[in-house]
Amino acid sequence: MVGGITDTGELYSPYVGLVYMFNLIVGTGALTMPKAFATAGWLVSLILIMFLGFMSYMTTTFVMEAMAAANARLRWKRMEKHKEDDDEDSSSGVSDSDVLLPDGYAQSETRPILSVQRRGSPSIFEITERVEMGQMASMFFNKVGVNLFYFCIIIYLYGDLAIYAAAVPVSLMQVTCSVTGNHSCGVEDVTKYNDTDKCWGPIRRIDAYRLYLAAFTLLLGPFTFFNVQKTKYLQIMTSLMRWIAFVIMIILALIRIGKGEGEGHPPLAQLSGIPNLFGVCVYSFMCQHSLPSLITPISKKQHVNKLVLLDYILILGFYSLLSFTAIYCFRNETLMDMYTLNFTNRNITNITFIRYFLGLFPVFTISTNFPIIAVTLRNNWKTLFHREGGMYPWVVDRIVFPAITLIPPVLVAVCTHDLESLVGITGAYAGNGIQYIIPAFLAYCSRKDSQLVFGSGTVNNHLSPFRHIFWIWFVLLWSLFCFVFVTANIILSETKL
Repeated sequence: MVGGITDTGELYSPYVGLVYMFNLIVGTGALTMPKAFATAGWLVSLILIMFLGFMSYMTTTFVMEAMAAANARLRWKRMEKHKEDDDEDSSSGVSDSDVLLPDGYAQSETRPILSVQRRGSPSIFEITERVEMGQMASMFFNKVGVNLFYFCIIIYLYGDLAIYAAAVPVSLMQVTCSVTGNHSCGVEDVTKYNDTDKCWGPIRRIDAYRLYLAAFTLLLGPFTFFNVQKTKYLQIMTSLMRWIAFVIMIILALIRIGKGEGEGHPPLAQLSGIPNLFGVCVYSFMCQHSLPSLITPISKKQHVNKLVLLDYILILGFYSLLSFTAIYCFRNETLMDMYTLNFTNRNITNITFIRYFLGLFPVFTISTNFPIIAVTLRNNWKTLFHREGGMYPWVVDRIVFPAITLIPPVLVAVCTHDLESLVGITGAYAGNGIQYIIPAFLAYCSRKDSQLVFGSGTVNNHLSPFRHIFWIWFVLLWSLFCFVFVTANIILSETKL
């Protein structure tokens, strides 16, 4: 669930945290990036992805600053509570030695803030407790702001589920129809495929897609009605499979280009592809909603901003390598929404295992994530409508909330399997809110709150390098511009049709 305070978990080194963050950001969105690059042109794509990477890094520092401010607020509240308890004990004749402090709470934290800092204890702004974004929103936003936060998170998670619900059937349809049908699976014939082509006998490709979607929903949908948690070993397995797939794709594309067999001639710039590229890039740099669980367990946070910057530079390099090898290896019109499907052709590799592994790769990894995201969305629905002291009826808790979680994304997947558009729209709208608007307001409101509670003399040691108010306004204006630009482009595109 996005809200609430949870256990910090086992501590790990800054470099382990760097790896975890890398794995979190580089996910399904990366598989749709090559086609977005080809559609927008290589120069425009390179400039935009560098700029959006910078913007994502900036808002990441905003969230970390708000996390530190939230930790300070929690410590301050405990200090006030213990001060009141001490006053009551003194008036009742109880000595300080008789007062029992909560487990894990340092005796020094009952002293005034300045006293703690003079004695060399950790800063009150140290990030030691995992405060999720929903809890930060409750601390620093008013009621309307909290509701808007949950609305944005819910829309983003719906987009995630719709992408996943479409990606698995698309991969299965592409692989199995190409194997059993009259087409060879691969880049040569990809432009000839359409939804009305035959798959197995009288069964059309679109019929096969919907059959796979129904099977996917029946197999994984029931998990929405229960509690599912991502295990450590499942995370390791999916991460390992993902990196094997990415490395294989890059190597195969480089070999093909090195042999002079590359067919790609990407344009320099194509403005019509920019709105979708924007959404894909925002989606592919998304990590802000998971920062509390990533940053808090890091053992030494003195240079965490520099490590995060290094992570973004590495991710930017990886995305560029993956996309540039793709757009010079394959013709623009043959690049598929799910890049892995371009490698199921015998002309790319004769190794059957690799063709099937890459073709079915999204099936394995996405299927493990779908129930987890569905449960997260269900819990956020519950949090949004929860009233203190209230309990949901059994039918609402066990039937209604899981149903409204599962049905909408499946309906979207029934209506379309255009993954590039799904990723683009999710990133351009809900992703815009999570990656830009919410972090900017968290930074602004947490700064005002800290100044009010602690005074202007207390410095947040995790203050963003972009501490000037100009940067907050810049992020908000940029998000507004992107929203208007993408919306106008969609309206104009529909008008032309």
